[in-house]
Amino acid sequence: MGNDGAVVSGAETSIGFAPLLHWLVLALAALIGAAILAYGVMRRARGIGWRSLAFTVLLLTLANPTLVVEERDYLPNIAVAVLDESTSQSVGRRAARSEAALEHIRERVAAMEGIELRVIRVSEDEDQGAGQQRGGTRLFTGLERSLSDVPRHRVAGVIMITDGQVHDAPAAKDEQSAGSYPLHVLLSGERGERDRRLVLKQAPAYGIVGKTLTMTVRVEDVGEAPAGRAGGEATITIRRDGEPWRTAIAPVGEDYTVEFDLEHAGPTFFEIEAGAGTSELSLENNRAVAVVNGVRDRLRVLLISGEPHPGERTWRNLLKADPAVDLVHFTILRPPEKQDRTPVSELSLISFPVHELFDLKLYEFDLIIFDRYRRRGVLLNRYLDNIAQYVEKGGALLVAVGPTFAEGFSLFNTPLGRVLPGRPTGRVFVEGFRPQVTPAGRRHPVTADLPGSLDEGETARWGRWFRQIEVDAERGTPGLAGVADRPVLVLHRVGEGRVAQLLSDHIWLWSRGFEGGGPQAELLRRAAHWLMKEPELEENDLKAEVRGGRLEIMRRSLEPNAEPVTVTTPTGDSLTVELQEGDGGRSTASLPVRRPGVYRVSDGTRTTLAAAGSLNPREFADLRTTDRVLAPLASATGGGLLWLADGTEPEIRRVAAGRSLSGAARLGGQGWIGLRGEQDFVVTGVRETSLFPALLVLLLGLGALLLAWRREGQ
Repeated sequence: MGNDGAVVSGAETSIGFAPLLHWLVLALAALIGAAILAYGVMRRARGIGWRSLAFTVLLLTLANPTLVVEERDYLPNIAVAVLDESTSQSVGRRAARSEAALEHIRERVAAMEGIELRVIRVSEDEDQGAGQQRGGTRLFTGLERSLSDVPRHRVAGVIMITDGQVHDAPAAKDEQSAGSYPLHVLLSGERGERDRRLVLKQAPAYGIVGKTLTMTVRVEDVGEAPAGRAGGEATITIRRDGEPWRTAIAPVGEDYTVEFDLEHAGPTFFEIEAGAGTSELSLENNRAVAVVNGVRDRLRVLLISGEPHPGERTWRNLLKADPAVDLVHFTILRPPEKQDRTPVSELSLISFPVHELFDLKLYEFDLIIFDRYRRRGVLLNRYLDNIAQYVEKGGALLVAVGPTFAEGFSLFNTPLGRVLPGRPTGRVFVEGFRPQVTPAGRRHPVTADLPGSLDEGETARWGRWFRQIEVDAERGTPGLAGVADRPVLVLHRVGEGRVAQLLSDHIWLWSRGFEGGGPQAELLRRAAHWLMKEPELEENDLKAEVRGGRLEIMRRSLEPNAEPVTVTTPTGDSLTVELQEGDGGRSTASLPVRRPGVYRVSDGTRTTLAAAGSLNPREFADLRTTDRVLAPLASATGGGLLWLADGTEPEIRRVAAGRSLSGAARLGGQGWIGLRGEQDFVVTGVRETSLFPALLVLLLGLGALLLAWRREGQ
């Protein structure tokens, strides 16, 4: 039989019995007959020998012996070569040694009769979403899957060609746990390897934006260090969201703590890299990645209402409906200079804390809203200048104006005017109009794809408003337009902060459902979150996400942008990817993800990161070749362990069937590995031939009786 899997036929002969009576009856008859014959022998009866022969023929006839011929198809034994093709096998000459060893095994097994070779190539597990119990090199998982259709007694042996870093090896407590076949291990690396690695010991998964957090890393030089080179220091470089952030010196072999603040909600990527050591197998494990998801604490919003109007309650209800918002609301009804003899008992008992709000605690607010406010002597110019500085330094301001914005007491005529994008012209339109998304607004995330908006050139199905304050929008992006295509919502960046200007006080009509209403809550929610720099609402941004085994890339921009992006894979390869223009200012592309790790996407201006599978794969935890994991298993199954770097090709022998898997009768030794020679078969047919046909029984029985009678008559 060859090792090509061909089935060889043969026959096996044996003797069987098909008794005509039950075996107990035959045994009883045999005992009685033997007793009678024994008595005859004792009496020296004549012809007792022939009577014994006749009795024996009768018993054998009742036992009905048959000649059984089995037609058998002999099956080849299965030898399995498991080749480790994980990333760690690319270190040094491991891959070349492994391929050479596999070719040697192919040639030797091909010359053996009755053995079929199966080759399994296993890369690291890509299903790494279940934490540290998954991922890494899973050779035994691939082996068991390959042998699912093979009885274990047909397995001649398993030869694993690997660097020894296997993450699904069973415990070698006994034969059953180690497997019912001999396991041989060929190690592809060098003895006594040394390497430097960076270990991410601790990093938070979530954190509050603006709060100080810590992560702990450790630089380790593993392996036997030369004399005088233990310890030392290493340079750690940290990138934050793809941009250089910090460089530090950390002691080797000791924990190093990094403090940081989260600047925005959503994921923040930290890439930590340690400088190369004196001995390196690879720089892959000198890097680690941490992703910390920023969560805003309760948002603090300051709402200042001026003249009462029907929409004031709408603002309050909208903000109070969000449990994550802490709202501070003041309504200024009465300027301090007003003298109308109002009784003190009817005045508010709480004075407006101007100094505390706009001087001491101004920067504690995430968003400030002015609703139909005008200069009335309550907020001095120095406080309004503080608000303007607050915006320029990164704050958020929303101004919803009424008719007084077009008059002399307008907020624009204060220090706050330097951050407002629209200059009032003095005109107020009092007529019905339907707000429409502008061409620029169709690309801005605040106004793009609003519920009820239609394609460009079509009128949205929203209810009408009846008042609009005209401005010259010298800066910013007009998101919505009203009368005569004049802007009714302007979005603007000022310094590090942002401003939104709503040029009508009739948005509350939408919340009341007038003429079908409109997306008032969604529009104001988007505007507020854009002002507070929510990452999902950036108008010029580049995003990447791994979803369904593909890298999804999306670029958002206010102006059409046909520039391609560059994708850097975890292996360091760079790809140029063209984006397809879509709706809402979005351009997208998609490409398959072929290995876990961090993918970097850049368009030359912005850089974003996306994680596929495990950020810090188990495969890179230790790149040294080791016999620590597989040596106990090889010993428990009677197999051998050899280092390919020693330069000798292993001799492959066929050992006797039924040989023990442990103890002295081993199946592997110094320089050789053994494959068991047991053979399995399938019975395809059976032929039975009676050994005592009727004529033979008649001749033997009657002949013996006649001879006995003749002897007795003499």
